[in-house]
Amino acid sequence: MGADNEYLSSDSDVEEGGDFEFSDDDLDVPDDVDETLYDDECGDFERSDDDSDGSVDDPREKVFTVLTEEDIGKRQEEDITQVFAGLSIGRASATILLRHYNWEVNKALDSWFADEEKVRKDVGLLEEQVVPIQDTENVIDCRTCFDKFPRDGMRATACGHLFCKLCWTKYVSIKIDDGPGCLTMRCPEPSCAAAVGQDMVNELVSDKHKEKYSRYLLRSYVEDQKKLKWCPGPGCEYAVSLVAGSSSYDVICSSDHSFCWNCLDDAHRPVDCGTVGKWALMNTNESENITWIFANSKSCPKCKVPIQKNEGCMHMTCSCKFEFCWLCLGDWSTHAEGTGGSFACNIYEKAKAEGAYDEEEKTKQEAKDFLDRYAFFYERFVENQKSRLKAIESLKKMLSEDLAKLIDRYALSEMELGVITDAWRQIIECRRVLKWTYAYGYYLPDSEHAKQNLFGHLQGEAESGLERLHQCAEQELQIYLKEDDSDDLHQLSTSLYGFKVFHTKLLGLTKVTGNYFGNLVRALENGLSDVNSQEW
Repeated sequence: MGADNEYLSSDSDVEEGGDFEFSDDDLDVPDDVDETLYDDECGDFERSDDDSDGSVDDPREKVFTVLTEEDIGKRQEEDITQVFAGLSIGRASATILLRHYNWEVNKALDSWFADEEKVRKDVGLLEEQVVPIQDTENVIDCRTCFDKFPRDGMRATACGHLFCKLCWTKYVSIKIDDGPGCLTMRCPEPSCAAAVGQDMVNELVSDKHKEKYSRYLLRSYVEDQKKLKWCPGPGCEYAVSLVAGSSSYDVICSSDHSFCWNCLDDAHRPVDCGTVGKWALMNTNESENITWIFANSKSCPKCKVPIQKNEGCMHMTCSCKFEFCWLCLGDWSTHAEGTGGSFACNIYEKAKAEGAYDEEEKTKQEAKDFLDRYAFFYERFVENQKSRLKAIESLKKMLSEDLAKLIDRYALSEMELGVITDAWRQIIECRRVLKWTYAYGYYLPDSEHAKQNLFGHLQGEAESGLERLHQCAEQELQIYLKEDDSDDLHQLSTSLYGFKVFHTKLLGLTKVTGNYFGNLVRALENGLSDVNSQEW
């Protein structure tokens, strides 16, 4: 996505369309409604791209391209054709050459013209036969099974090493069954480096193995290139090509799966891949458990097992049967009424006054502060992820059920109600962004006071705008989805007017929320550099 892009997914199931309006003949305004307010404030139902300040076109058209397997196959065939036509070599040889150079056409051509002999040797495209093929009708011994076969029952690559068709078929089939390594298959002769191309494969093996080999070849076209990657979505078979020099790695596949093209994790703009990796490690690291234990427990002086005290007196009895004082950790047998009884410890208070526990308490307090800070950001990260998943379900319900109700009730088209689905897509995207801002905030140093203040201000604006939008799209919409058995024209007209007010409000909130999040994302991606020009 471009930096100025409003946070609205354009992969909408609702077709974009022009403006439309209700005339007064279509919508009777009730007598108790101010028609001036109706005309001026509500306006016609609109869904115009011109309303978005600083918006850009669909990011998938400029930043990345989603490719089907058919698209990939066409690109692959174009590259192969360019090479075999340019070098006057066979199609199978061109395929082997490109595969060796990771499907980089220019690199393959440049290397070939620079030193053809070396390239042929490296790739296995022999120009001269190692063993001259016998042009005879006499029977020939197979070099693998040692049976005798007529000349037309033997096959060889460019090297000239003859093997019977049956042995060739078994050899190639086994290589294909072993996996993608079959794409670098060589002559069965142990000392021979001659490559085995797709022409040999198609001649020798079954349709099943041909298809398998072709799929390995197709997948290698994506997996071996730097500019193409498969979508990591479950069961997705699309690939994504990213435009060189793109500032953002977040992409949306045609399967609606959003991910980071760089690390293939879930889309995580505005934080970078390094922050995502640290955050994921933090959330699974056992060190947090150790820190919690240290901050909230003490170790038995005898067996060192950690013990948490949540109530009761200072007299502790460990599972190892050792009895000690919770405060000073001394043997309980040395404690009595003179040392403070069961709920106090004079020994501890005296040592504390002398500073004996200062360092330990400071360390424990730091551990508690660390846990409190982590819990603050992590809980909000999780809350927004849950809210995002709920919003996705709400959008699905809207597309499958609620739109039909509104269309039937108000005689509108799906295109005319697109502002509602747009709002939900905005909510889903903003929830995704918001959750990652909490990961960003966790790693923002406390010493950066100005940046902390700017971050809190921008995040607060965005979050408040999102909550207003979410409430409008979720709760206020329910008013117009409620069943109304009344046939009274006055009530229907009032409802239509109310829906038009709601429609205008939702459109405005969607735009404002997108602007808030656009400002937030740009600021975070720029390292909150605006603190240099403002006081926070």
